[in-house]
Amino acid sequence: MPTSLIFGIVTALAAILAWRLALVWLRYRGKHLVTCPENQNPAGVSLSIGHAVLTGIGHVPHLRLNECSRWPEKAGCGQECLNQIRSGPDCLIRNIVAKWYRGKSCAACGQSMDTVDWTGNHPALLMDGGSSMEWNEVPADTLHETLAGAQPLCFACHTVKRMVREHPELVIDRHRTRISN
Repeated sequence: MPTSLIFGIVTALAAILAWRLALVWLRYRGKHLVTCPENQNPAGVSLSIGHAVLTGIGHVPHLRLNECSRWPEKAGCGQECLNQIRSGPDCLIRNIVAKWYRGKSCAACGQSMDTVDWTGNHPALLMDGGSSMEWNEVPADTLHETLAGAQPLCFACHTVKRMVREHPELVIDRHRTRISN
């Protein structure tokens, strides 16, 4: 067998393996919101991605929890919540948040919030009291309640609100009424 054919076969197999491992990594990375089978309350979990990727070579990956918002108290659980993660991407927090922002506009400037930038300029939430916070600062187990009482806020408006809150001495409010002499 020629060397170039062997090299081509090995390269093709390596590419297929890399593709498979990348798909496992993309599907199971990130935080998930599940309903705890023990008490039927929301729980934020993340998976051991390295274990999922390594066991996903050639067959369905074996999943196990890396973190849970109910740990350390319930660390010895049977991890039955993994069935919810296996059943589909509906419990991935990024998907829940993206779905919530879809069709909404920024409460401050009106910019469309249809697409979420996951790489850096995270959108935020405008809370009832006027404060703002990034969506990834919300504890997973209170995500649904927080989203129900919040309005969408774009990254730029959140940055302005945070600047005013954290460094009011550096901000000039041009909308103040002028004091006449």
